[in-house]
Amino acid sequence: MENVLSVLNLGDLAHAFSKMGMFPVFDLAYYIVSILYLKYEPGSVEVSRRSPVASWLCAMLYCFGSYILADIMLGSSPVDYFQHNSHILLASAVWYLIFYCPLNLFYKCVAFLPVKLVLVALKEVVRVRKIAAGVHHAHHAYHHGFFIMVIVGYVKGSGVALMSNFEQLLRGVWRPETNEVLSMSFPTKASLYGAILFTLQEAHWLPVSKSTLILVFTLFMATCKVVMTARHSHGSPFTLVESWICHVLFGSPLCGGEEENHHPPAAAPSSPLKSKEELSEGVRKRKAKKAE
Repeated sequence: MENVLSVLNLGDLAHAFSKMGMFPVFDLAYYIVSILYLKYEPGSVEVSRRSPVASWLCAMLYCFGSYILADIMLGSSPVDYFQHNSHILLASAVWYLIFYCPLNLFYKCVAFLPVKLVLVALKEVVRVRKIAAGVHHAHHAYHHGFFIMVIVGYVKGSGVALMSNFEQLLRGVWRPETNEVLSMSFPTKASLYGAILFTLQEAHWLPVSKSTLILVFTLFMATCKVVMTARHSHGSPFTLVESWICHVLFGSPLCGGEEENHHPPAAAPSSPLKSKEELSEGVRKRKAKKAE
């Protein structure tokens, strides 16, 4: 990989990209997309009108949930990240504009598909950087704790997904079937695989520099998310490979390549309703016969 990049003169680009600061542009995109997804959640708009404090707390979890979980796992205070006033104020401003801007102007602008695709790509830059940082921090605390590195990197990349049930409770919703561990979305799976790659690199088992891995994995994540968002798809490029591996190792049924969908299929007409209609039709026929 390094030889290919040196031939293409991309080594310096990878190094410069890995040193690029995330605040404020990339972090702003991350906050916008995260809170945009919060507004998509059923009942979130009603909660913002009924209880702005609960809505704000949910928005902060969407933006900083990964830091809270990672800090708890590494023995730090869960509110440690809230000392960064500029980040909290920026995320709060985004939350206010998305939920309370007159005529929903800000929401309409950022939800406009071409703008949203750019923001989604920028968000994936932050996600990959968070995975790499999580693995690096865990490596310093537990030098040979490779599983800990993977877990912390995974938590850093997954964000609020692993805290979704707790966040739902703040909105007065309880849906345990939406547990992210039971039904992992593409970003959560990709965060796990990315954490494994960065752990291998940190342990010097992967013959590639961290800057190169950051660049390559960011390009992969941004491309996948932009394509999936443009197609309104909830599938995963890992589905076929995962299906085959699970079938071989765990005896799981093979997947036919169907896309995952977060929306349940339309319910078929219930049989009691049909039987009532048939009964009503029978009563009308009997009345007609008596009238004759």
